[in-house]
Formats: sequence, C-alpha cells, structure tokens
Amino acid sequence: MTLKIVSKSEFGSWMTKQRKSTEARLEECLPPATELPTVLHRAMRYAVLGGGKRVRPLLAFAAAEIAHADIERATWVGIAVELIHAYSLVHDDLPCMDDDVLRRGMPTCHVKYGEAMALLVGDALQSLAFGVLSERCVAEDAATQLEMVSLLAQASGSYGMAGGQAIDLSAVGLRLNAVDLEQMHSRKTGAMIRCAVALGARCSQQLSLTELTLLDDYARIIGLAFQVIDDVLDEEAPTSILGKTAGKDAKQGKPTYVSALGLSGARTLAENLLDQGLAILECFDESANNLRRLATYVVKRTY
Repeated sequence: MTLKIVSKSEFGSWMTKQRKSTEARLEECLPPATELPTVLHRAMRYAVLGGGKRVRPLLAFAAAEIAHADIERATWVGIAVELIHAYSLVHDDLPCMDDDVLRRGMPTCHVKYGEAMALLVGDALQSLAFGVLSERCVAEDAATQLEMVSLLAQASGSYGMAGGQAIDLSAVGLRLNAVDLEQMHSRKTGAMIRCAVALGARCSQQLSLTELTLLDDYARIIGLAFQVIDDVLDEEAPTSILGKTAGKDAKQGKPTYVSALGLSGARTLAENLLDQGLAILECFDESANNLRRLATYVVKRTY
C-alpha cells in the first residue's frame, strides 16, 4: 500500500484549522458571560477558552476523516469531549485534589473565582457536554447517537476518568509498578482519549466493527503514551513551558512512569507505544495520516 506522506507543514496547518474551529464552537456553545448567573458563566468561559492543546478534538476530527464523516458532526463530538476534559481539569486543580494554582499559564479556576464556584463550573461543563452530544445531529441514526452518549458517560464515570482519579488519589505515597500505573492511567487519561476516537469514528457508518476495534486499540495505546510523556515533562520541563506547576507529582509523592521506570525507561516506553500505535494503523489508507501524525505529536511534544 502506497500512502501519501503528510508533511509537518501540512499537519501543522491542519491542526491550526481544527483548533480554530474548536475554539469557535466552544465560544458558541458556552453561555454568554452577560447572562445570569454571570459569575458562573464568566468562570466557565475562563476555564475553557483561549488555551490548551485540544488533543481530544483533534483525535475526533482525525478519526472522523477515516470514516469519511461530515466535519460538522466531528466538530460537535470533539466539543463534547473537550468540555468534559475542561471540567476534569478544573476539579483536578482544586485543593482537595491536586491543589494546583496554575493551569495553561494562568491562575487556576478556583484561585480566580473561589473553590465553590470552581466546583460549580465543573458540574456545569459536564452537563453542557452531554447537552451538546445529545442535542446536535452527530450520527446517522438515533441508535448510534444514543450509543455515543453512553460511550461518553462510561469514559467520564467511575469506570473511566473519575475512577482513574480516585485510584490516583489513593495511590499517593505508594510505589506502583508499570502494570498498576497502566491500570490507573487507562482510566484517568486514556478513557477520554479512547472516547474521542470512538465518537469521531461513529460520526458515519462506513467503518466495520473490525476497523472500530483497531481504532480503539490505537487510541488505548496513544492514550497511555500521552500519560507517559506527561510524566516525563512534569520531571523535565519548566513551569513556563508546561503552563502548570512543574515537578508537582514528585513533590506530592504520586507514582509516575518516571518513578517506576526512570526518565530513560519512560521515554523508551513512549517510543515503543508510538511504534505499536502506528503499526495498528498500517491497514488503513492515507485517510489515517492525521491520526499517524497525532500519535507522533503526542510522543514528541514539549508541553
């Protein structure tokens, strides 16, 4: 199979375009800051707009390309996943969780608006995410759209992101091996990344069950690689680059891939995971090129 190679400049242009589209739709669906309750709506917009890598919407866009799906549908499923992600960051930063004061280079939501308002921001963003996914036409039929709502609920609940955070809190001060870390992060970080790919791929009905399973395998592996690199960057990169407090995990006694494998071992694991993810995509044609580039971006990123 001869594949068209997507250049770095082409991929960069694609990312910029999709990020702008995501930002515009987030702006559109968030309540205006002038509407009551104005403080809550200002805080919601503060927590969501104007920053972030938007990796999850990008993955939804790229998966939808493989399915030859309508770009409008992919935009809205990406928005739903990004709203869940934004809510999780607001709650993660609270003093009762990770207790951080910096996010995306700015004061965290609870620092700017208070803990109670930050809690409400997370609640409201979660509700808004499900509203977006259920109210917009994002699938060929109602049954598929209902399945997509269910996938988002599973990925964000106790068997997914929230459950992973609970395990993370319980593991502070413990030394976990790589297997236990994978169990934790497959939920905390990986579940929403898998969800982004799964939702994007279901925006049309052109993919077979086998192809959907392959994409889920890819997303599971890339979700793990994302967390491995997060752990590496928390150890190596300065706060000014990360946009959040560097070295926080080590100071709080959290188990990481760096604490389990060392910096070199963690980077080697990430590279191996990248190879695995790319190998899974070999059976797809050039429509998967942006998924290939995203996998490389996840592992090679610097923030």
